[in-house]
Amino acid sequence: MSHSLMLAFVVFAVVMFFTPGPNNIMLLSSGLTYGFRRTVPHIAGITVGFAFMIGAVGVGLGTVFIAYPVLQTILKYAGVAYLVYLAAAIAMAEPPNADRKETTPGRGPMTFWGAAMFQWINAKGWVMVIGTITAYAAIAAFPWNIAIQISLSLILGTLSCTAWALFGTALRPILTSPRAIKAFNVVMAILLLASLYPVFMDA
Repeated sequence: MSHSLMLAFVVFAVVMFFTPGPNNIMLLSSGLTYGFRRTVPHIAGITVGFAFMIGAVGVGLGTVFIAYPVLQTILKYAGVAYLVYLAAAIAMAEPPNADRKETTPGRGPMTFWGAAMFQWINAKGWVMVIGTITAYAAIAAFPWNIAIQISLSLILGTLSCTAWALFGTALRPILTSPRAIKAFNVVMAILLLASLYPVFMDA
């Protein structure tokens, strides 16, 4: 095992997991709007879904995308369309009522399966997966390298997702008025749309 490469991989993973991106922005907004408890399935979906994605690509699914590059294009633009939809949903989400236990009828927090499936059309997620599988494949012999990458993904994914959701939850006592929450969600929606910039630059 290359210890210097392992250290570089850990640094890469920490930066990619903890810096703002579609997942973290949505968790921040969900923590504020719905609270931490209701955001837990979203956290679990991201963590498990992304780790599964690394495993699937690592053991050979990536060759399918090499053989059929049109699939990458389809996923990319499907992701763009879905992110635009999510940004609109976040911007229009109704603030919780006074007891902060329920929201008015409408879109609720993202489900486990919704968050897990979203990873396959998440542009930042694909950057992370490709970087993980290709640049850091030599951290150990196959299949131990994939096992290490999946394990680290589960650990850092849990930590980063929890931190962003808790950050949003911590804002609940501060942003108490429906107008403030609405304004915050609009800003989060704009940041979510801004995260599409690398996708269009790569087009």
